[in-house]
Amino acid sequence: MSKNDSVVGGESLMRKINEQVIIVQVLVAAFLCINFSLITTFFMKDFFYTSMRYILFANTLLSDCLILIVTNLLLILSYFNVTIQMWLCLIIFAVSSLYNFVTPVTLTAMTLERYVAICMPLHHGELCSTRSALRCILIIHGLSSIPVTVILSIFFASVTLNFFKQYAVCRVEMYILYAWQGHLRSAISQFYFLIMFITIVVSYVKIMKVAKAASGENKSTKKGLRTVLLHGFQLLLCLIQLWCPFIEAAVLQIDLMLFINVRYYNYIMFYLVPRCLSPLIYGLRDDKFFLALKHYALCGLCKSKSPRFYHMTN
Repeated sequence: MSKNDSVVGGESLMRKINEQVIIVQVLVAAFLCINFSLITTFFMKDFFYTSMRYILFANTLLSDCLILIVTNLLLILSYFNVTIQMWLCLIIFAVSSLYNFVTPVTLTAMTLERYVAICMPLHHGELCSTRSALRCILIIHGLSSIPVTVILSIFFASVTLNFFKQYAVCRVEMYILYAWQGHLRSAISQFYFLIMFITIVVSYVKIMKVAKAASGENKSTKKGLRTVLLHGFQLLLCLIQLWCPFIEAAVLQIDLMLFINVRYYNYIMFYLVPRCLSPLIYGLRDDKFFLALKHYALCGLCKSKSPRFYHMTN
């Protein structure tokens, strides 16, 4: 009787895992389609790729696409127990770690751009030019590469070359050899996100003061205020993502089924949800981008009557 119960329980667990994996694939595919549509729209008009706010938005979309593809690849490899050589897993780990930081750092840069546009409008054209945007993207990738560089430097000093010829199921945790490495990684991440969170809060407070001084009549200021608030929420979800491995490790000691459910929930809430907020904040909420997206999605069949769209397309 107990044997039959264990078989039924195992089949139930496998069925639930199958359903969860299928749901994740559907969500990832949907988010990637939306992001690729927005990226295509971005490159359709020079108005977008000559404006700093849209250049940073496109950088966020590309970062989100990469992190979704890589994390989903790791999920599939882990689910089917596919082994690969460690050097290939190392590349996947490096890309995943880098772009885990690129998105939140870019969000901070986008918040600062909104701060300059609203609180320092006379200097916006000078500080937020196309050249400044390209430099900003280089700085974003440079800052985002520091944590993974530190972790990999310690890892390279601790293993031999034979390690990279071995085959194993690729997991991020295998590059954290000692407990203190995990603590160091966590400390670096928390420091980054503390600085970014403070930056967003200070920008929000400054913009809110400008909004109050304008007596709530400036729609651009009010919309910028909501945008910064959404950035703060998005960054908070990215911050909680860093705590997920510690929570999952503790839950694994209690119950396997609970661990699977918690890990699934964490992936949906703190990996997928923050990445779907980017199209909402700057894609669908932005009038110019939304009009252009609708125009190209309908293959130009729906002609917008908005003068802003005609100005943008000419």
